[in-house]
Amino acid sequence: MPEPTPTKPYLLRALYEWCVDNGFTPYVSVVVDAATRVPPEHVKKGEIVLNVGPLATNRLRIGNEMIEFSARFGGVAREISIPVAQVAAIYARENGQGLSFDLPSGGRALEAGGEESASRAQPPEAPEPPEPRGSPRGGRPALRRIK
Repeated sequence: MPEPTPTKPYLLRALYEWCVDNGFTPYVSVVVDAATRVPPEHVKKGEIVLNVGPLATNRLRIGNEMIEFSARFGGVAREISIPVAQVAAIYARENGQGLSFDLPSGGRALEAGGEESASRAQPPEAPEPPEPRGSPRGGRPALRRIK
């Protein structure tokens, strides 16, 4: 019997759809490796956080192996290609709700200059989302790991 398809791409698509349906802005946190095609000038410590919302992307496709889209960086259109395996988290910018993922062990991240560094087992910290108005809990929202 063949190996079942990994759940990660399905979870990414589901969280993306949930964000869009609820008017939230979906962000992905990515550990950059040699197969990741993103603007190197925006990579910090081997990681990049990208807005993948419908207003920020063109021709977004979240496949089982790759996430591909076109986006503007500084007014210049760029083609983006991200291996699903390198996605560390997907979350809503407005409230921080989403999922984080373990990355394959032994994975390597590329620094902006092309140098390799070991990727972390924990997902990179995402930019702090703004405090939602009328938050019932008070304080800042947190991204929870769900296994």
